Amino acid sequence: MENRKTRSREELEEEVNLAAAAITLNVRLRSSDMPVYMQQRALRLTRSLLDSSSSPKTTSRPNPTHIARAIKKEFDLLYGPAWHCVVGTGFGSFVTHSPGGFIYFSLDDSLSVLLFKTEVQLVTEPNT
Repeated sequence: MENRKTRSREELEEEVNLAAAAITLNVRLRSSDMPVYMQQRALRLTRSLLDSSSSPKTTSRPNPTHIARAIKKEFDLLYGPAWHCVVGTGFGSFVTHSPGGFIYFSLDDSLSVLLFKTEVQLVTEPNT
């Protein structure tokens, strides 16, 4: 019984830490089916990419395609394929994702990020 209480307390602490990170990073978490540590990774990575692409040294706006590519590559590397990422200011979506592999959030109330994982199935050719 004590392990269950400890686990629940740890989960609560993780959620509080995630909420604090979201406030600090000016992120609004809209929906998620993803472990907290992965959510934090997605939020922090995206904020870092957005900040580095819109630094005072550059006058151009952040390129959503470059940000999406970087997020996808990082998640493929860390958590295995096949991650998909959509970044933009206006889009609709309806996706199927692997359990534990979905997050949708916005930054600065303008840029939205949809990140999700799908299963990869190898296609084999029949022997002839």
